[in-house]
Parts: sequence; structure tokens; C-alpha cells
Amino acid sequence: MNESLNTAELAESFWERGYLVVEDMFAHDLMDQYQAMILEHFGESPAFFHNEEFLTKSATEVIPWFPQQEGFKEFDAVENDPRLQALTEAILGDGWYSLYCMTMFSRRGTKGQAWHQDCAPEDPAVFNMNRLIYTEDITPEIGGQTIVVPGSHRRGLLSIGPVDEDFADQVVLTPSKGTLVILHGHTWHRVRPVTGRYRVSTNYRCSPSGTPENITDICVYRNMRYRFETNEVVEERVAE
Repeated sequence: MNESLNTAELAESFWERGYLVVEDMFAHDLMDQYQAMILEHFGESPAFFHNEEFLTKSATEVIPWFPQQEGFKEFDAVENDPRLQALTEAILGDGWYSLYCMTMFSRRGTKGQAWHQDCAPEDPAVFNMNRLIYTEDITPEIGGQTIVVPGSHRRGLLSIGPVDEDFADQVVLTPSKGTLVILHGHTWHRVRPVTGRYRVSTNYRCSPSGTPENITDICVYRNMRYRFETNEVVEERVAE
């Protein structure tokens, strides 16, 4: 486990690439504790959370759970980790704040997540940040690797096109147990289909000072913008 971090160097790397990978960030026994609680909640074949229109158009088959909102204080251990707090502040500056902790579960044979941005990119200064932890290895046998386009947090709006095509400059991330992955909310990213028994990650979302708390309500996909609060497509995105 990484006992100390060079936060200034890591923050510089994050702002250059729009993502960051810190291996061996969290102890395996803590990850095992989280994994047991996650599986107790979900089982191995839970029902989908979102409606059929979203599942079809987004090609995103992920089932969320918000453990802290349900009183599971054990998930505060990662949230309050002083190394994570210091790294977050080095990236976002003073006054940043936590949004929520969301565990994302994908069943065997599901599509993963199509290309998306977690929030609208029209204003580069207004964004959320994902702090993802992995309680089990993501392996080629399981699938579900995270794919990012380096520097895309500076490119503006995600291009229109096939929801799961490959980009020439994409990078495939295969996190192991205890890894921390940090993603800028404007970074283009997706998750490959899940071929193994299931895939799990937990996202401690946060934002810079002054960012609206509903920053992640509207998500941008290559074929639409979707508002989660009302479960509706708010913009169809089609090539002109």
C-alpha cells in the first residue's frame, strides 16, 4: 500500500491527461471488507435500476448503489483517507467538496458503459471529478476495462458517432484490487462489456468549490444528453 504520495506531481499528471492511476492505494483487507458488503447488497444478478430507453440508447448497463446514504459508515474509511484528501485538494484546490459515494455493479454479459462525459463540458471550469476504487481485480477474463482518451477533458464536447467505437489515441486501464483511478468529468471514457461473473467499482465523486451540486445530473453520450433526475433524454445528438 502506498503510504505517501507526491501530490503535486500526481496533480500535474492529472491535469495533463485528464485521468490518474495510483496503484496499491488501499489495503486489500479494506477492499475485501467492501467487496463482501457490496456482494451482500447486490447478489450476482440484481435487477436493472434505469429504464429501458436509457439502457438501450446509452448502451450502459450499470446498477448503482449509494451505501453511505443508507448508513454504511464503513465506506467513510476511503472518503476520509488523509492521502486521498490531500491528493484531491492538490488537484481541485481549497473548498472542494464531496458529492456522493456510488458503487456500480455490472452483471455477466452486460454491455458495460458507452462513451460518455459525466457532465456537460461547455464551461471548462465547471466539472465533477470521479475517484474510483476497485475492490477486486479487473482482469481480461472478467472484462469491464475502463477506456479513456488522454487529454480529452480539454477537447470540449464528446464527438457524435458509434457509442462503442475505438479511438486511435485511447488508453485501456485494467485496475487491480486497491487501485485508485481519478477521472475528470469531461474526460471521454467508457467501460468494456463484462464477460466474467460481474464487475464492480466504487466512485467517490467530488467537485471544485462553487460547482453546482447537480453537476452530474445531465450526462453526455455520443447519441444523446440524458437527465437522471427525470429519467429522460433531453437532447438527441445526430450527425448533420
